[in-house]
Amino acid sequence: MKIKILLADDHEILRNGLRVLIEKQKDLELIGEAENGQKAVQLACELKPDIVIMDISMPDLNGIEATQQIMAKTTGVKVIALSIHSDKRFIAGMLKAGASGYLPKENTFEELIKAVHTVSKGNIYISPAITNIVVEDYVRNLSKDVQSEDNLLTAREHNVFLLLVEGENTKQIASQLNISTKTGDIHRRHIMEKLGIQSIVELTKFAIRTGLISMEP
Repeated sequence: MKIKILLADDHEILRNGLRVLIEKQKDLELIGEAENGQKAVQLACELKPDIVIMDISMPDLNGIEATQQIMAKTTGVKVIALSIHSDKRFIAGMLKAGASGYLPKENTFEELIKAVHTVSKGNIYISPAITNIVVEDYVRNLSKDVQSEDNLLTAREHNVFLLLVEGENTKQIASQLNISTKTGDIHRRHIMEKLGIQSIVELTKFAIRTGLISMEP
């Protein structure tokens, strides 16, 4: 039986390239493509793929939030993150959201296939290129019992934070996260208070400085 794949990435060129390569694999079947996070969640619920290959930086809904929704709304669907980001915060964000694998985009297609086979068997796959980041972060967290700025935020506040620094306003965030505008405003206020930040400009500078977002295109 073939492994059913859903591909979620906002770059059409990348999707086209991966489609060609996936279609050459006898045991893989590409059953759908999504150009944004909301479409990824929709197709995951409709098509029930075995694995979603998920980018993190996408319009409408980022990969972390999309993964959380897929995990909540489906059963048996696995997610592999394929991203330009190798920062520990993005890796941790995807793994906490429920992803079963993480690979940098510069890795080879052969490794992606290895990850698909590994995850399809119920295992976790972390690219050797970032294993040291994951291990070092784990050891560091074991050795200190101090809250960082990141874990001061709840999971929902973290999602609102990411959307804020991506340029979304409170109304847009409320729509994407299926919450009221009032609730979105409350989350925004709590984020500002917890981080001691007064404006979105300061919030964005904080996100860049701490590696929560990248300056890469």
